Amino acid sequence: MIGEGMCGGPNQEFELEARLCGYRRIAGIDEAGRGPLAGPVVAAAVVLPIRCRLSGVDDSKQLSEGRRDRLYAAILEQAVGMGIGSADAGEIDRLNILEATRLAMRRAIDQLAPPPDYLLIDAVTLPGVRISVRPIIKGDSLSLSIAAASIIAKVTRDRLMAKYHDMFPEYDFLSHKGYGTTGHLQRLARHGPCSIHRRTFTPVQEMIIGTKRKSHGLMRSTLFEQ
Repeated sequence: MIGEGMCGGPNQEFELEARLCGYRRIAGIDEAGRGPLAGPVVAAAVVLPIRCRLSGVDDSKQLSEGRRDRLYAAILEQAVGMGIGSADAGEIDRLNILEATRLAMRRAIDQLAPPPDYLLIDAVTLPGVRISVRPIIKGDSLSLSIAAASIIAKVTRDRLMAKYHDMFPEYDFLSHKGYGTTGHLQRLARHGPCSIHRRTFTPVQEMIIGTKRKSHGLMRSTLFEQ
């Protein structure tokens, strides 16, 4: 178990530096779901108390699903502020994944009341936000607030994908969460994309183009035979 103030995991060093500069409401921000072929990108903004004791919090990718679920509950209990925002597949296709991620982050920040006066973000700049921002490379493994946000975002997205699994059971979103696994690609080839697939992402786009070519070829063959 890794706790705040100990070596080897996220701590509140960045938050302390911001406090020494006069900031008082510091939010860590991170996202989940930039890479999948389906579903939303989800962002979370988390404000933790000064001397937060969240043992075991780390980059969500380093934690098991069960561990993330337990930490999700612990973070909810201790956070003094939390916001969650998302951008759906249509917005991702229209904006591109980076801008959609920024949109989800802005929506998460807008959920915080009172608003934060300083943002720690995992490696993403956030133009247009009138709050001091510090992007941190690998922030989810360095800052406790960002690590907490990464867990909230990941668990929230996974739970959304479980709901999509109930809506579209033929794609098995419950097991792969929309990522491009072999099983997902096989199901995509069998059934074609559904409404939550990201049509601008290469495997989905190639699937749509291939289907159109096949359809046009079939139509031309039918006309020629007539």
